[in-house]
Amino acid sequence: MRALDSNWRPPGDFLRITTIDLHTGGEPLRVVLSGLPPLEGNTVLEKRRCFRERYDHLRTGLMFEPRGHADMYGAVLTGSTTADFDVFFLHNEGYSTMCGHAIIALTKFVVEAGLVQGERVAFNVPAGRIESRARIEEGRVVDSAFRNVPSFLYRRDQAIDTEVGEVKFDIAYGGAFYAIVEAEPLGLSLDESAYAQLISTGRAIKHAIMQAMPIEHPFEPDLSFLYGTIFTGPAREAVHHSRNVCIFADGEVDRSPTGSGVSARAALHYAKGEVRLNEPITIESILGSTMTVRAVEQTKFGAYDAVIPEVSGTAHFTGRNEFWFDPKDPLRNGFILR
Repeated sequence: MRALDSNWRPPGDFLRITTIDLHTGGEPLRVVLSGLPPLEGNTVLEKRRCFRERYDHLRTGLMFEPRGHADMYGAVLTGSTTADFDVFFLHNEGYSTMCGHAIIALTKFVVEAGLVQGERVAFNVPAGRIESRARIEEGRVVDSAFRNVPSFLYRRDQAIDTEVGEVKFDIAYGGAFYAIVEAEPLGLSLDESAYAQLISTGRAIKHAIMQAMPIEHPFEPDLSFLYGTIFTGPAREAVHHSRNVCIFADGEVDRSPTGSGVSARAALHYAKGEVRLNEPITIESILGSTMTVRAVEQTKFGAYDAVIPEVSGTAHFTGRNEFWFDPKDPLRNGFILR
């Protein structure tokens, strides 16, 4: 019998893109290592704009089926003149402004791969500068923590009529804007049994709010949009603060507690006097995986009273891939089914 691992290689006209895949608390991250065309621009926003305008078909090809799925998530990591790396994020709808689960996973990757010296890493992301640190044991990163951009309560104690009835919510920013909603009044369970209902309800709330009110970032128009809906409820474990499920982009369900989401929640709870400065809270995801967040510093962000959140969590490697794009494949740019 011939060996299954042959020396066959794809034809020269195939585009080949190499990735490292990880997950943080169950939420996937596909990090592009090589194969992309050069990205023009000096800043991360300029690079993201170049990618979006010229190479968006590669986002869909890497995130959508048959190489990905409706809930796949990705990151494009490049060199930087003002940090260790510039990084922007990919998903089923387009591009994120900030992603905490990705920062936790990227910190593990660049430290263990020897792409930085030491345990500290600086990233430029679309929302600003993020600094992370790895906790290393026996040469491996066992968890990572990062200090996020200034986070703040944007709208407090709001209500809106939606297709699922009246919904009470707050809007908070943690690198992206989220509508934060209690699950119990809507009859929602925060576990896998309610997966489809969480998606449909989260979408309905997000779209209703987007139609009813503008979302304006204090400084950057590219960041001025509602990214997702976060449903909150009691924790399953008594030692934890709470559980939440984030429905973001076009109905994606975050398997992790959502790094930028728990940052937004820290800002909200601090603004409402529900947590103190430097008081850590641990938040569960739909899977029961956790992140811990605390507001470590008060600051101002434009006209808003804000805090600097620190978020910690754990990531794991899942594989290395070389994806091939056959120029004759009519489905090479991907498709999405839910």
